[in-house]
Amino acid sequence: MGRYVIRRLLQMVPVFIGTTFLIFVMVYAIGDPVAAMFGDRTPDPATAAAIRESLHLNDPLWSQYLQYMAGIFQGDFGTSFNGTPVVELMGNAFPNTIKLTLVAFAIELVVGLTLGVIAGLRRGRIVDTGVLVFTLLVISVPTFVTGYVLQYFIGVKLGWAAPAVSIDVTFDQLLLPGIVLAGVSLAYVSRLTRTSIAENLRSDYIRTATAKGLPRRRVVTVHLMRNSLIPVVTFLGTDIGGLMAGAVVTERIFNIQGVGYQLYQGILRQNSPTVVGFVTILVVVFLAANLLVDLLYAVLDPRIRYA
Repeated sequence: MGRYVIRRLLQMVPVFIGTTFLIFVMVYAIGDPVAAMFGDRTPDPATAAAIRESLHLNDPLWSQYLQYMAGIFQGDFGTSFNGTPVVELMGNAFPNTIKLTLVAFAIELVVGLTLGVIAGLRRGRIVDTGVLVFTLLVISVPTFVTGYVLQYFIGVKLGWAAPAVSIDVTFDQLLLPGIVLAGVSLAYVSRLTRTSIAENLRSDYIRTATAKGLPRRRVVTVHLMRNSLIPVVTFLGTDIGGLMAGAVVTERIFNIQGVGYQLYQGILRQNSPTVVGFVTILVVVFLAANLLVDLLYAVLDPRIRYA
């Protein structure tokens, strides 16, 4: 297992370099960072030239990328155009988004798996049909519609939850945004679990376990769930990064100043250092989540061997 982990870590290096280089080129090759820095005002040519020189914008893109990566490994993600270090923005934003992601992931995990297992064990019955209709409805409605509807009825009309999140970003305030953020992923987890459970329920090893006289609870929890969860774990692992990156809409609706909020502001104002810095960290999150998923395979399926 140790050799496998080392090999997977080494495989992540070229993926990280290739992904971050592509992002860097896409952000810095489009538009003029100096013009974006001054907004509607026209900068003095001498001042603009000095800023370009200080930011190394006259160098080739590959040279700028190498200098940027050298700064990252020293903990320097650059400075946003308003003068705030990007690291400081990250320190304020990531804790809020991590809290929101944890709440959404817990809802997705508990509710999604529960609905999927119930529907899979009762395939073709009214409960199964109800779960399929519910998940189809959740997937069909855009997140911003779900967010505004729940915010109005549950937050404003009924007062069951805070319609907006305060600057303290407590977990109880994140329950409603967590439901909105987890909605679509929850539906996919339910459908994936339901399909996997229904297929494995007709497998030979399940019939053998049942014929041996094992209690149904043991057959379901030990034999059926263990094999059925492998594709679900794959989705859940990769979805952690998706939840963090996809929180832009949810954070805007509920006024959460997290990663999505900073990315939205960075893109809106063409703040290149902010966008590249936050996306670079999200790439690391995606890679770490994929590594975690691969390691969990060995736990869930002993047939998998890593040479």
